[in-house]
Amino acid sequence: MQSRTDLVEDLMGRFPHVPREAVIKEDLLRGGLAFDESALTDNEDGDVKPKSYFIFSFDHRTLPELGEAALRRPPEEIVLLGGPYDLRRTVVSVRTNPDSPYRVKAGEDGQLRLFLDGRPIAEVGLPPMPDYYRHTLANGKQVMEVAPTIQWGYLVYLTVYRLCQYFGATEECQYCDINHNFRQHKAAGRPYTGVKPVEEVLEALEIIDKYDAAKASQAYTLTGGSVTRKVDGLAEADFYGRYAQAIEERFPGRWIGKVVAQALPRADVQRFKDYGISIYHPNFEVWDKRLFELYCPGKERYVGRAEWHRRILESAEVFGPRNVIPNFVAGVEMAEPFGFRTVDEAIESTTEGLQYFMSRGILPRFTTWCPEPTTPLGRTNPQGAPLEYHIRLLEAYRATMEANGLSSPPGYGPAGAGRAVFSVSSFMDSLPAND
Repeated sequence: MQSRTDLVEDLMGRFPHVPREAVIKEDLLRGGLAFDESALTDNEDGDVKPKSYFIFSFDHRTLPELGEAALRRPPEEIVLLGGPYDLRRTVVSVRTNPDSPYRVKAGEDGQLRLFLDGRPIAEVGLPPMPDYYRHTLANGKQVMEVAPTIQWGYLVYLTVYRLCQYFGATEECQYCDINHNFRQHKAAGRPYTGVKPVEEVLEALEIIDKYDAAKASQAYTLTGGSVTRKVDGLAEADFYGRYAQAIEERFPGRWIGKVVAQALPRADVQRFKDYGISIYHPNFEVWDKRLFELYCPGKERYVGRAEWHRRILESAEVFGPRNVIPNFVAGVEMAEPFGFRTVDEAIESTTEGLQYFMSRGILPRFTTWCPEPTTPLGRTNPQGAPLEYHIRLLEAYRATMEANGLSSPPGYGPAGAGRAVFSVSSFMDSLPAND
């Protein structure tokens, strides 16, 4: 049987124009990594920023199955550097998997390293606990619960609605564990709030603004579950929009404002812009028509794929094409039992979707699929998609982007291997460096 090291090095050799940093990063994102106890954090009381579970679990095991890693959280992200592959600085979101062939542990010299198949392949840096995490709101809530930061501090992630109204087997997206993640953390006694009050969000941002002296945080994302009825008496555009309006009134121009929401009618999209949002993410999830219908049954029922795409194009008339950045979940194209059987077929389908949007000036981005165990697709595909799919996707993404005369999207920090901070896929690591 081929070792993981053999697989990784084979792909590095076959795709030398894809940064080797991206090969390692995609493998970590799709399959997770394990932590020795010495590499775990001391939660809110330590010097390392702990994993905040900001919307999904992004783990390959449930909290009860993680052992010590459920009590002492792993770090939010890690940085890889050096080693036998001479890796440039690479920021990777942490997805815990106790059975992974990748393990973070201290070497004999005490330095944390990433080991693959028992061999050290990179030095590991941990995110320092930011000063603003050391302060609490007036009611005692942690900034990390209300307004965690990811992407090495670049992005404030505001999951203001921790549940989704696409609920149950006939409506939930088949790869998504947002509802389970909320339930498991509530069961563990963690202070998860279903709907975050606007004033709490503003108070948390006040603390970040005060103590983020270097202004490392440059953007915020407003997001949460889909709203098919109402929350707090408000439909989706006004529910999420009220946070944007309050933030922009209190902190004009401090952060780039982004919102992840459904593909909404043009009037609702215009309200997002009027509320002060700069970038709109109406995620299309998966391109193939059959797979969208199977994997996103609620979205197909309430909106429908064709209408979803029409609304994405229409939203570009409101925000401008460059500021409409729909996400897709890279890898679910190959999820059994319904996905494509070959990498060739999956890449062909996904590239068709990329060309559809990029030819119209809209640059999608993607999150590397983590097969969480409580989701239908996670249960049937615990290994995720083949690593070759992810590497060839990076190749196809860049080629399609350049063929359409586009450049890296706004609101994601710097591009280029050794510079990128976007941590949940390698698309920014694989693009040409920008200024």
